[in-house]
Amino acid sequence: MKILILGSGGREHAIGKKLLEDDHSIHLYFYPGNGGTSIIGKNIENHHTVLDLGFFAKKNAIDITIVGSEIFLLEGVVDIFQNLELKIVGPHYLAARLEGDRIFAKSFMKKYGIRTPKYNIFYCYEKAMHFLKKNTNSVAIKTNGIAAGKGVILAHNSYEYEKALKNMMIEKKFGKSGDQIIIEKFLKGKEASIISFFNGKNIIPFLSAKDYKKIGENEKGLNTGGMGSIVPNPYMTNSIWIDFKKNILEPTLKGLIIEKLTFFGFLYFGLMITEDKVYLLEYNTRIGDPEAQTLFPLMKSNFLKIIQSSFQDKEIYIDWKKLCSCCVVLSSRGYPEKYESGKIISGLNSLKEPFYVAGAKKKQEKWITSSGRVLNIVGIGNTLKEARKKAYDQVKKIKFENLYFRKDIGL
Repeated sequence: MKILILGSGGREHAIGKKLLEDDHSIHLYFYPGNGGTSIIGKNIENHHTVLDLGFFAKKNAIDITIVGSEIFLLEGVVDIFQNLELKIVGPHYLAARLEGDRIFAKSFMKKYGIRTPKYNIFYCYEKAMHFLKKNTNSVAIKTNGIAAGKGVILAHNSYEYEKALKNMMIEKKFGKSGDQIIIEKFLKGKEASIISFFNGKNIIPFLSAKDYKKIGENEKGLNTGGMGSIVPNPYMTNSIWIDFKKNILEPTLKGLIIEKLTFFGFLYFGLMITEDKVYLLEYNTRIGDPEAQTLFPLMKSNFLKIIQSSFQDKEIYIDWKKLCSCCVVLSSRGYPEKYESGKIISGLNSLKEPFYVAGAKKKQEKWITSSGRVLNIVGIGNTLKEARKKAYDQVKKIKFENLYFRKDIGL
């Protein structure tokens, strides 16, 4: 079987490793891939558009394509592949707007009674500033479009309001994504990620995860694509799970079916758990990163069979190991803003599985950094404490210039 995976990060390396673990005979292709994916499969080159990728998949008889990165989804890759009669895991363009268009997603939540924080939409910098000048509470200011996981700024005072708005709407730090913004009521609580598989009829949730989004310890500083994660999330109690299913998952499923936004692929619920309720902050229409790297080592079921079951209209069951996992992201100092690449990495060959390459490549038999997030180190244990210790013991083996990582993942 030939499988093509679209994306270049640790998530895509994790998807590939899990597939090979379940079936050694699979042939993997990645676009664009990274240094880790080139070891377990073939990185393909010179396919600059999603149509090029479709022709590649057709010509090379790719059996299934799995979309890792949201960028491809919002370029309509699923629609193009389906028009070419190719099997692909991911939402068509209209459904991908649940991630790529926050205003569309918020309208969907409101229409179907999905519990989400109160919000206001602005298309004009002056009107947004006027609204915030009358506001004395903390807010979350969000770009409407995607921004590599960095398009949310929490603002607690007038200086922070103004800085965030200027970044998004005047200086265009996030490009066109900041043309329209959402100002949302700030909720105090604990975040949770529920990644699920949607087979067009049912939403099957994975284990709960906790993502650490900020660059600094104690969730301080700028938003990133994720600096670590743990599974399961200790704050997802039984009562919160029940609340989530009743007030978020079930009305989401109802809305997807009514609006004809059904697809075979992943649906990610970004949640905030307050003292007594759970709220939906956002949808993603692909598996999260670094949550994928933390979840796959605990998945007992055959991942390929889960995917095939959706295409074959079979029920999906997912078995999990009764263990805990902790993923620590090693990054280049300066990320998520300016950072230097091309630094030699030592110790990678001494790592024990599971670990994943995110932004590194091999050059003349040496591993070098090539992106902001470089490696994902995962520890597995009977308790979160044990998993955390194993992850950080592994981290000690890695050295490169300007190495940075958070020391509080899982605390």
